[in-house]
Amino acid sequence: MLKLGFAVAAIVLGCSTIALAQTLTAEEQAACKADFQKYCKGTVPGGRIIACLNKQYAELADACKKVLDAQKK
Repeated sequence: MLKLGFAVAAIVLGCSTIALAQTLTAEEQAACKADFQKYCKGTVPGGRIIACLNKQYAELADACKKVLDAQKK
């Protein structure tokens, strides 16, 4: 039972790290806010928002495109 608890903790911590790596700063969020509301409203956080915005890349504002391009590096 103790091993199962450690395994679950490791998975949760691993997922949290992935989610944190895909979060945006307040400035980056502001650059993409209008595009998010237009194309991805209701999308659950955790990298899914960035993926959603990338699907709409051609339609996005230039400022948001710069944010997404920086995330790819």
